[in-house]
Amino acid sequence: MAEVVALVDYGAGNLHSVENALKSVGAQVRVTADPDVLRAADRIVLPGVGSFKSCAEGLRAIDGAIEAMTERVQVGAAPFLGICVGMQLLASRGLEHGVTEGLDWISGEIRPIELSDDTIKIPHMGWNDVAMTPHARGHDLVEPGEAYFLHSFHFHADSGADVVAMTDHGGGLVAAVGRDTVLGVQFHPEKSQGYGLALLERFLEWRP
Repeated sequence: MAEVVALVDYGAGNLHSVENALKSVGAQVRVTADPDVLRAADRIVLPGVGSFKSCAEGLRAIDGAIEAMTERVQVGAAPFLGICVGMQLLASRGLEHGVTEGLDWISGEIRPIELSDDTIKIPHMGWNDVAMTPHARGHDLVEPGEAYFLHSFHFHADSGADVVAMTDHGGGLVAAVGRDTVLGVQFHPEKSQGYGLALLERFLEWRP
């Protein structure tokens, strides 16, 4: 039987596009907010569009969802992929619309992108390079290439060892973070055509 990928449904705007992308590369997807399904899933994907605050509040509003994800990923070692705000929620806290606690799976905070060049626009939107860091810690799901980004806040990791990939938009911005069985990408694989679909294929085969 094919492995089950639990796609966490907590009101994130890119849920169905991520579902379609996963199915297109052969995933058996369960769209769910049921803690029992999350505990039994082989892999978990957390999407996210919007503000850190609203996404964190939406996730916390589902009784038992965070506890189930934490148990399955942190204790059960299930592979996990966070996308866009789903990646940002891995941080300790976010600074969008006040201070909001994150999952604190990867220490750091989500800060507004600050640019010194007025000709460069925020949000960071469109196609941009993804460049690997020298200490990507075995997270070979992410490869160099071009991906589609859309964000105004970025992940400021406390440890550079947790930064898997970078991009440049008037200065360096974190494109991916990872630790153990957890990977988060700031870009949108579901909007990144062949590059993004290849990443999702590797995620389905990932044995960290």
